[in-house]
This record gives sequence, structure tokens and C-alpha cells, in this order.
Amino acid sequence: MNILLDLGILLVAYILGSIPFGLLIVRWRTGKDLRVVESGRTGGTNAMRAAGIPAGLLTAIMDVLKGASAVWLARAFGSSDWMAILAPTAAIIGHNYSIFLIERREGRIRLRGGAGGAPAVGGAFGLWPLSIFIIVPLGFAAWFGIGYASVATMSIALVTTIVFIIRAIMGISSWIYVLYGVLAGVLLVWALRPNIKRLREGTERLHGWRAKRQHPDGSNHAPISGK
Repeated sequence: MNILLDLGILLVAYILGSIPFGLLIVRWRTGKDLRVVESGRTGGTNAMRAAGIPAGLLTAIMDVLKGASAVWLARAFGSSDWMAILAPTAAIIGHNYSIFLIERREGRIRLRGGAGGAPAVGGAFGLWPLSIFIIVPLGFAAWFGIGYASVATMSIALVTTIVFIIRAIMGISSWIYVLYGVLAGVLLVWALRPNIKRLREGTERLHGWRAKRQHPDGSNHAPISGK
């Protein structure tokens, strides 16, 4: 019975993660299909490009809540710490490979979505609410300081892992939570493979002060990237 309950929680968490809030918000605000705008991803970064900062922030908030809700769902049913980390992991998978964004291309089935940064933050928030005051500022610092949205996204998992390692060493939380940061990191890196390739080639799109320094006129001719 517990196995069926756990599987049900994971399924619901995946479906929650699959809700393409970015696509819905951008379509509501502008009528555009976010999947054909710049990077084609459905996360907050691309939503901001397509429909402005308010749409991007709203998308990010809703995507964060997907990850957090998955943790809350697991805990509401009295599940173990293992389920508390696997549920938000399922939400990240749903966000990156949404069942609602299935398409056929060149004879192959493909699931579209985002890169998983916001729901990864949400999962950490669900596990420890105060983590958001560490992860989000450091993520923005990476975005504007280093200048790459993809690096900022991957830094979320790294910071999450470090936060939970410190808490585990202090005896405040379970070492199992550290695994959540690792799993989130694997999923984010996998989703950002094209961006990592561009980083190696030196063609990834810059943001923040580095972009302004490189292109004082506000232009940025590097290939599109993002969440």
C-alpha cells in the first residue's frame, strides 16, 4: 500500500511540474507561443524575454511553487525523507519534460519544457524555507556577476547541495537532503547541455554588466540561451 501511495505522490508531483506556467502566462499576456520565442524554453528567463519582467517573475514564482508543492504533498501524507526529496525531483523532471508539451519531430517523440532552475529552488524551499534567502540571492549574483543565465541555473543546485551539507554537519537536517541537491544538479546539467557546449565554445549569451561592457549599445549577438 505504501508503495502505491509513494508512486501516486511521484506521479502527482510530475504532473504538477509539467504545468507550463511560462507558456500559459506569455500566451495570456501577449498571445505568443513561448516555444518559438528565442530559446524555446518555458521558464522564467525566456518568459521575461517574451513578455517582460512581470511575466518572467510570475512564471518564476509559479515554477518555484511547483517544486515546493511537491515536498508539501509528500509531507502531507507522512512520507519519509526519501519521498520528500524524490517528489520535488519528479517536479523538476516534469518541468523539463512536460507531458503537456509533447510533440513529434522528425519521427521522434519529444517533451518540451524548461531547464529546471525555479522548481529546484522550490524543492529546497519546501525542505527548508529559509534556503530561498540564500539560494536566490546567490543565483542572481551569479547571473549578473558571471553573466550567464545557464551558469546561474546550475549554481542553484550547487548552492543547494552546500546548504544541506552544512545543515547535515550541524545535525539540523538529514543527509538525505544533500542528495536532493545532487539529483537537481544532474537534471539541470543534463537540460543545459547545449548551453554548456556554447560556454566551452565561448558563444554563450551574456547578461548583466558583462553584456553591457561587451556591447555598450545594448546589442548581444551571441546565440540565445536561458531557462
